[in-house]
Amino acid sequence: MNRRTFFRSMAATVAAAPIAGMGQACPPSVSPTFPVRERLDQGPFEIDQDEGWRTALFTTPSEKPLRNPGLGLVGYTWEENGPSLAVRAGRKSLEQQIEDLSSAPFVDTLYIRCDWRNVQSRRGRLDLDPVWRLTLDAARRHGLRVAFRVQLSNPEFQPRQIALPEFLQSRVPLVKIGSLARRGNVEYVEPRYDHPEFRKAFSELNELLAAEFDGNPLIEWMDLMQYGFWGEGHTSNLPSPFPDYATAERTFLEITAEQLGAWKRTPLAVNTQPDISHVGNRRVIDMAMRGGAWLRSDSIMLEEPIQIDELSNRPPWLGCIMEDGDLRQYDVAKLQPDPSGVNPMENRMSHALDLRANFWALWTESDNLESYHERYPRGFERLHANLGYRLRPAWVWQRKRYGTSELIISVANRGVAGVPGVLWLQVESPNAEWKLRGSLDPGQPYGGGNRQCSFLLPRGYAGAVHLSAQVEIRPGIFKPIAWACEQEQKPDGSIAVKVKPHDDPTWRKGV
Repeated sequence: MNRRTFFRSMAATVAAAPIAGMGQACPPSVSPTFPVRERLDQGPFEIDQDEGWRTALFTTPSEKPLRNPGLGLVGYTWEENGPSLAVRAGRKSLEQQIEDLSSAPFVDTLYIRCDWRNVQSRRGRLDLDPVWRLTLDAARRHGLRVAFRVQLSNPEFQPRQIALPEFLQSRVPLVKIGSLARRGNVEYVEPRYDHPEFRKAFSELNELLAAEFDGNPLIEWMDLMQYGFWGEGHTSNLPSPFPDYATAERTFLEITAEQLGAWKRTPLAVNTQPDISHVGNRRVIDMAMRGGAWLRSDSIMLEEPIQIDELSNRPPWLGCIMEDGDLRQYDVAKLQPDPSGVNPMENRMSHALDLRANFWALWTESDNLESYHERYPRGFERLHANLGYRLRPAWVWQRKRYGTSELIISVANRGVAGVPGVLWLQVESPNAEWKLRGSLDPGQPYGGGNRQCSFLLPRGYAGAVHLSAQVEIRPGIFKPIAWACEQEQKPDGSIAVKVKPHDDPTWRKGV
C-alpha cells in the first residue's frame, strides 16, 4: 500500500467512529485517544466498608501561577506579519524582543506563527528562520515551552510574497480567488492543495517537522496546518481554489490524517472555523478531535455561536487555546474601561474562563503587555489563578481495610478546565522501596470538580508516603505536574502524607 492509499484509508477509518460533542456521543469517561490502563478504583467509597479511618491530609488551594503542561499565557515571538511592531519599526532587535517577552513573569509559552517559506527553502530539509533558534533558546533559559503554526497560505504579504517556498511556486498551480475591498482590493491566490506536487511537498514538510519537533520536551503543541488564510480553514468570503466540494473535503481529510499519523508525542490543535469556504472543516474538526487534537479559536468576541458551543462543550480531556484577534496589541490607550470599570481586554479574558480554556494569547508587543499588566493587573492574575486545570490532593483519608491501610485521595480541580489527557497518581515510600501507580478517567477531575481514587498500601506499612502526579498529555507521554496547594512540596513535586499504624488511638470508627 503506498503512502497516499494509506492516508486515504486512515482518513476513512478515523472518520467512521463517533466522539462526544460531534454526532453520536461517547460516555463522558471514555476517550477514543487514551486507552484504559491501570485504572484506579474511583469509588464510591461507602462508609460501611470502613474498619476505622482518619483524615491524613487536608490541603489549602493556592492561586499562585503554575507552569504545568497544558495551560498558560502565550507570548508570540512571530505572527503572520512577522516579528513585533517594535522590531519592524527598528526600535528593537529580534533578539531583544524575544528576551523581553520570555522574561516577563506572566508568559508561560512562546509561540511562532510563520509561513511555509520560513521553515523550508529547498527539498529534503528544514531551513528554519532565525526566530526558531532564538525562541527555543529563550524557552530553555526561562523554563518556558514553545508552540507553533506553519501557514500554508497567508494574505498579509500578497501579492508581493506568498506563503509557499520558492522551489514549490513554479510546480503548483496558483488560482486567483478574488479580492476584498476591506483589504485594499489585493488579488489573492491560493494553491491547488490537491495537486500532486503540493501533496508530495506537504508530506515531506509534515514528516520533517515531526522528525524535528514531535516529542521535543520544549514543544507544547502544534497547530494543524489547515486550509486558507493564516491556516484557519477559510478564505474569508472568497471561494476556494478547488473544482468542487468533494475534492476539497477529501484533500483536507487526507492532509489531516497525515498530521495525526505523524504526530504521536506532541499535541495537535485544530481551529474551529465554520466551513464558510466549503472545504470540509466539519469533518476535519471531527477527525482531529477523535485523534486527540485540542481545539482553538483566533478570536473570542467575534466568533459565531457554533464555535462558542464547540469550545465550551468539548470533551473534557481536550485542551482549548484562545486568543483575541481584535485588540491583540494590548494598547492601553485603546482600552478605555466601560462605566463598570472593566476594560475591553479584561472582558475578553474573562470569557476565556467561560469557555473553560487552557491557554490565552498575549501576542507580540512585550512593552504594551508590561504597560497593560501594570495598569490592569487583575486580568492576568485571574487567568493565572483559574485558567486550565489546578489540582491538589484536597483530602487524603487512611482507612483500615483487608488487614492493611488504604489511602483514598480526593483530587480537587480549582481550574476551569478538565485535565488535558489522563492524570496518573503515584504513591511511593521515601526510600523508594515500593511505589504504587494508576490512572484516573480521561479529563478527570473536570474543571471545578473532585475525583476520588484509592491505593492499598503494603501490609503493615506506617510512616510517610510521597504523593505525586503526572499528566499523560498524549498516549504514553507523561509530564510531571506541580500541586496547586499552599502546603510544602518536595523538590520532585510530591507532597508527604503521614500513614499511622493501626494501633494509633486517633482512629475513628466508620459505623
